[in-house]
Amino acid sequence: MALPENYDYFTREQWRNFHGKNQLNTVTGDELAQIAALNDRISLTDVQEIYVPLRHLIHVYLRRYHQLVEDKADFRGETVAPTPFLIGISGSVAVGKSTTARLLQLLLSRSLPNQKVQLITTDGFLYPNAELNRRGIMARKGFPESYDMEHLLTFLDQVKSYQPGIKVPRYSHQVYDVLPDSYDVIDRPDILIVEGINVLQLPTNQQIYVSDYFDFSIYVDAKAALVEEWYLQRFGVLLDTALQDPLNYYYPYAIGDRQAAFTMARQVWQDVNLKNLREYILPTRNRADLILHKTEHHVIDKIGLRKY
Repeated sequence: MALPENYDYFTREQWRNFHGKNQLNTVTGDELAQIAALNDRISLTDVQEIYVPLRHLIHVYLRRYHQLVEDKADFRGETVAPTPFLIGISGSVAVGKSTTARLLQLLLSRSLPNQKVQLITTDGFLYPNAELNRRGIMARKGFPESYDMEHLLTFLDQVKSYQPGIKVPRYSHQVYDVLPDSYDVIDRPDILIVEGINVLQLPTNQQIYVSDYFDFSIYVDAKAALVEEWYLQRFGVLLDTALQDPLNYYYPYAIGDRQAAFTMARQVWQDVNLKNLREYILPTRNRADLILHKTEHHVIDKIGLRKY
């Protein structure tokens, strides 16, 4: 699918010369290694050329957002109530959303030391495997119907309402399931980053887009063939890390025939992840404020900034 037309597109060389070029990169190589997701590739040069200008752009949106909140309160004759600024990050499985989200959390925390910046993924809003099996949709895990979207919308409403101590179910990629009685707590952040494949989607039987809650949104993009390659590379890493852990979901595949395991992974990509990408994830791309387009080796070669 061609890139949407309602964006201004910039090369990496153009983007790095925008505002923010003189801002210091406050991320170290060790921190970057901890941030990078499995099999993702990112460098300090990427931080300086892509993410430092992006951080400055988010600051622009943040200032305008706070001004609008103040003006609306003044219009109503009310005092300004704390209202978190929400950033949504979407894109395919294995495209590198998690790395982008964690890096932005670190950069914004460093540049806004007096503000609380938290991060959450929508994986915790998946129905547990037992419920997916009960509904007969385990084979469609990751598709819109496999998420408790009403719970996700309620959560976003609670965040925007500045409610304290909101519990979010925790998902484990090691056991491939939502963990019972395990939660992340979102506690009145000034900025909340929400990362997931479904953050720009319209929930089934709902009239509210998840993206309606976001004040800035990013879509991490790449050709499907490249994402498949990264997905399979990540699968190999998951097999290697599961070898010493019999409780790991990937352990049976790790100790079995590796070629058969990769045959299974390719089939999952075709039947689940690619289908989900084409039918439900990619069509939401034109709702994002910014598109980070990747090419080989996870290199960002093009940035799209929405015109309207």
